[in-house]
Amino acid sequence: MTELATMEFHPQPQAGEARPWAFPAPERGALDNGLTLLRCHRPGQQVVAVEILLAAPLEAEPQGLDGVATIMARAFTEGTDKHSAEEFAAELERCGATLDAHADHPGVRISLEVPVSRLPKALGLLADALRAPAFEDSEIERLVRNRLDEIPHETANPARRAAKELSRQLFPATSRMSRPRQGTEETVTTIDSAAVRAFYEKHVRPATATAVVVGDLTGVDLDALLGDTLGAWTGSQAQARPIPPVTADDTGRVIIVDRPGAVQTQLLIGRVGADRHDRVWPAQVLGTYCLGGTLTSRLDRVLREEKGYTYGVRAFGQVLRSAPDGTGAAMLAISGSVDTPNTGPALDDLWKVLRTLAAEGLTDAERDIAVQNLVGVAPLKYETAAAVAGTLADQVEQYLPDDFQATLYQQLAATGTVEATAAAVSAFPVDRLVTVLVGDAAQIEEPVRALGIGEVSVVTAE
Repeated sequence: MTELATMEFHPQPQAGEARPWAFPAPERGALDNGLTLLRCHRPGQQVVAVEILLAAPLEAEPQGLDGVATIMARAFTEGTDKHSAEEFAAELERCGATLDAHADHPGVRISLEVPVSRLPKALGLLADALRAPAFEDSEIERLVRNRLDEIPHETANPARRAAKELSRQLFPATSRMSRPRQGTEETVTTIDSAAVRAFYEKHVRPATATAVVVGDLTGVDLDALLGDTLGAWTGSQAQARPIPPVTADDTGRVIIVDRPGAVQTQLLIGRVGADRHDRVWPAQVLGTYCLGGTLTSRLDRVLREEKGYTYGVRAFGQVLRSAPDGTGAAMLAISGSVDTPNTGPALDDLWKVLRTLAAEGLTDAERDIAVQNLVGVAPLKYETAAAVAGTLADQVEQYLPDDFQATLYQQLAATGTVEATAAAVSAFPVDRLVTVLVGDAAQIEEPVRALGIGEVSVVTAE
């Protein structure tokens, strides 16, 4: 009888002991030209991320030139005193680098990612873009045309149209926040290279800027490298701009942006509330996540799983602007889309979810899942240098301490169910929400009026 061969199995790997994790703390400094510097050594992250924050907020745009900050941000990659636009792009490509820029209410952000072996060359290009951007007439004209081409597409996008209307409704007409971030057709048309250069010369200087550098800096003489590149950027000193308070009208009301024939209704329900300086922020983050932060949240469970009105509804908080004195504001909103015939029932059930939350509160299980999802995945969220750099830049932009994110995770873990409930109810009071609906007014107006959730008005989609 043949003896059967026996198999030898490799020993099963055993999980190692979990190591404590905290959001990395940066090292602060400054260059001789006044540029504030945050550096963060992250072993193993061979792609270095650099974030530049420029104190050029949207509210600084001259009257009638909304969008000039956006055109300036895009023009930083369109040539310098050393390279044409094509040459600059080719040099970036040779470095294996990406360079992006955008303008928002707090200021202009420029983001660079590059392999650490190409960091000197890429930082030189970035420094040239900041120090001596070309702002050629032909390039600015092209960027303006591109922006004008984008506007009709944004208007045709229900989500973008809803966001535009919500800002117009919430903020005073005199506030820059009431108008599109990247300008309108009327304002962008008036932008030329002279306007871009004037905005640059007035607001872009190292003394009011910050650089964040994150990655594996082993063997990199960062001080010398920055001194030879960003340190060569010069500019005058300037007084910090006063930051006006954020004011908003969240009187409960409904605005229907009429889209005849629309088969879906885009929902955007929002108001202005506490930002990250407020002690309620951790509980607000947790409560909002329980309400609509994931597929298992209350809103999704009712509107998607039980009723089938939608593919998903989300609740979120987005910081708008902060000030050095610790004041600021965040947009608190609920967004999603539902099929047109069920717009009324969907809104009715959404308000029932909010009222039930106020009456019965969150459950401990909901709170525990939220903490696990928000805190437990943080080490994965910050695996890349870009993620760490972006969050550090956010903290600088919002006048927060460097340990804010690390402390936030501790606070989230320590926040109880009662606190999270109270914060969510306060964030989304049923009688203080501005509701924007982009859809077919002929089909949805009467059912929405019957709900009694606020005065209903109809506006025409552009």
